[in-house]
Amino acid sequence: MGCCNMRCGLIAGAVFGAVVAIFGGVLIPLGNSIIEGTVKKEAVIEPGTTAYDNWVATGGKVYRQFWFFEVKNPLEILQHGAKPVVVEKGPYTYWTRYLPKENITFNPNQTVSFLLPFGAIFEPSMSVGPEEDKVTSLNLAVAGAYSLVPKVLHSVLENLIKTSNSSLFQHRTVKEMLWGYTDPLLKGLIGLFAPYNGTYDGFYTVFTGKEDISKVGIIDRWQGKKSLTFWNDKYCDMINGTDASSFPPFVDKKKPLYFFSSDICRSVSAGFQESLDLKGIEVYRFTLQPNTLASPTVNPDNQCFCRDPKTTKNCTMAGVLDISSCQEGKPIYISLPHFLHGSADLRETVLGLNPSEEHHVTYMDVEPTTGFTLRFAKRIQVNMMYGPSKVITVLKKVKDYTIFPVVWLNETAALDDETADMFKKELISRIDMLETIQKALLGVGLAIFGLCLISFCIFNVRNNQIKSV
Repeated sequence: MGCCNMRCGLIAGAVFGAVVAIFGGVLIPLGNSIIEGTVKKEAVIEPGTTAYDNWVATGGKVYRQFWFFEVKNPLEILQHGAKPVVVEKGPYTYWTRYLPKENITFNPNQTVSFLLPFGAIFEPSMSVGPEEDKVTSLNLAVAGAYSLVPKVLHSVLENLIKTSNSSLFQHRTVKEMLWGYTDPLLKGLIGLFAPYNGTYDGFYTVFTGKEDISKVGIIDRWQGKKSLTFWNDKYCDMINGTDASSFPPFVDKKKPLYFFSSDICRSVSAGFQESLDLKGIEVYRFTLQPNTLASPTVNPDNQCFCRDPKTTKNCTMAGVLDISSCQEGKPIYISLPHFLHGSADLRETVLGLNPSEEHHVTYMDVEPTTGFTLRFAKRIQVNMMYGPSKVITVLKKVKDYTIFPVVWLNETAALDDETADMFKKELISRIDMLETIQKALLGVGLAIFGLCLISFCIFNVRNNQIKSV
């Protein structure tokens, strides 16, 4: 009777262990399904979800830092045609994107429309000096007029430059260069980002993800249109992806992330670089691809972005994007800071530039389960073009078309400790707890099953030995 009880007990224990292990195994897909369902629910852009609260107003502070390129040899350039020598001056830091989205309107087709207000507040503690610091830089009005005014009227422009006492370079405050000043040549407000405060980016229309979570945040329309009108090409005028503040959940590191940036008037993609730990949260770092601004000879997809073969050496120049078509004709070229990934000619024409992957690349750190961007650095350089002239005195010594770096900006935001703790509590800790329970049940169940099975075998061997005796 005792042998029977022992054998039965061991069998029962093995069965119990197997059941526990199976339950732990079943919990894995079940738990994943629970997590997936929760994320899909909370990632939808609608009132009451976690995504909506973070979407309406930016949680962490967003800063824009500006570094100007100060010209060290303006007289040598004007009098002898010397190459410009520049030195970086900055940062001058502003708190931006602190205003919530406005005119939020939910549409019947599972989209939501909104305006993104612009605002900038100077942060002296994060700057090298006050906004009243002066820099010697390119005269934006002269460079702009050079391209905007037809060559047949350059004699008229020459007279205007002389009577307004303008030159190719000017000495202005940081505040004036960024946000505007009344220019004596153009008799109007001019500045790199003028006007800014009180203006808007948009009108945006994005998918809420209500019926299809894979489309959440994807831009449906910008300025009321499904495509751009700047490039006169179906491919280059496409609006792809989100605005980069978030992406659809369950991010696949093998696939690029697409986003549209109104700053550069086009859509771009970023590829996975590495996994990182951000305040105890695993994030995927995606970086802008080196071929984004490659010449059409290297990346044929960029052919439609080449607007002027004359200034881009027959579209062989890499590293710059002519956005004059979306800047009312002004000769503005966008690049990465210090012409990172750009043609050597760009750094040989203007001296003093030192591109660095660490300091000048654009990246986004995305939490893969939710698709939320928890840290980013958007780095852009604003350049203007000027060229030689036989009529305009301040340009007579210029030997070739020059894409001159005026300023580069670093727009950054990072997850703060409070938000990180909340994120870990609401999502990461629940996932970890579920995984711990799954592993514990699976481990304990297998251990009980294995122990009982081994004991049962030993018991049978010994029992058989006793019977044979």
